[in-house]
Amino acid sequence: MMKNEIIHIVLGKANPERMNGINKVVHQLSTKQVESGRKVSVWGITKDVTENYGIRNFETRLFKSSKNPFQFDKALKKAITSKKGKAVFHLHGGWVPVFSSISAFLFHNNIPFVITPHGAYNTIAMKRSKWVKKLYFSLFEKPLLKRAMRIHCIGASEIEGTNLIFKSGKSFLLPYGYQHGNRVQKSYITDKDEFIVGFLGRLDIYTKGLDIILEGFEAFHKLENHSRLWIIGDSNERAELEKMISAKGLKKSTVLWGSRFGNEKDEIMAKMDVFAHPSRNEGLPATILEASSLGIPSIVTQATNMAAYIEDNHCGIAIENENAYALTEALIKMKKQWNSDRLRKSGEAAKQMVTNVFDWFDIVNKMDKLYETT
Repeated sequence: MMKNEIIHIVLGKANPERMNGINKVVHQLSTKQVESGRKVSVWGITKDVTENYGIRNFETRLFKSSKNPFQFDKALKKAITSKKGKAVFHLHGGWVPVFSSISAFLFHNNIPFVITPHGAYNTIAMKRSKWVKKLYFSLFEKPLLKRAMRIHCIGASEIEGTNLIFKSGKSFLLPYGYQHGNRVQKSYITDKDEFIVGFLGRLDIYTKGLDIILEGFEAFHKLENHSRLWIIGDSNERAELEKMISAKGLKKSTVLWGSRFGNEKDEIMAKMDVFAHPSRNEGLPATILEASSLGIPSIVTQATNMAAYIEDNHCGIAIENENAYALTEALIKMKKQWNSDRLRKSGEAAKQMVTNVFDWFDIVNKMDKLYETT
């Protein structure tokens, strides 16, 4: 059991009712660590320091972000210094300029810290803006990783990517857990007209592979014209996504739900028959676990770090990265299973996977090794 306090530092407020995967994970991790007897705080760096979030069992402190992405509040420096010898800090996210400065401050004050990149260093992520990242890495990210005690990797692709850019022996592989409130139960209706393919997440067209979803679904829809594509989420890329949908003639068969939260979101998801997540870059997407907890089988790329879990637990299909044809083929295969008992069994296996593999109590205990200072 950890004796020192664990302090998570995140951009934002660790608000689970936002389309920010890191904030959702940090909220759930902190909640479970407290429930397991650890002393935990979350420190958020944000433009708006209003405490506009729900009740939580851990202390939250908010610090004003600076216009200069590398600078951080004097109040945060004072707060960090006050925890010397009492806490281990946990930074969440990669390629975050302010974390470079915070890591230097922690290191020079002999205060231990770890970092979870949340997929920022996996092999697919490193291909995007390659030369810019190479320069930034040499100046800022590499020094940060040298200062860190350990680098917490959530999936195998992140271990591989991290080793390519920084061989240190500091990598610590452990997925996050997941717990759903089971507020809504999926009903398996086999005589309905529509076969619904779903997606949930931030509308980042490139990173989340939304272009791949549209291309794969377009070919599938030509074969199965009673199919529908439901997309839950929002961003400033929504208008661009709408143009892509119209260009492919999918306007009548696609629903953009926008942001939905809580029970409303669960009720929409529970009507999905298949969850598609062909992302190019992830740590470990909570949305796949969310769909799985509702009993929805998934189609995932290797880049999600969920492929092995999905295949090993027989709760969906794993496809190659950036392969719209493979997505179409997977949809065809799942549609054939739709009117049989096989798709329902895949959904039940998905729920069982969340319970067996992503148990928070077990993961929180294993995570104590991440924070060991000796």
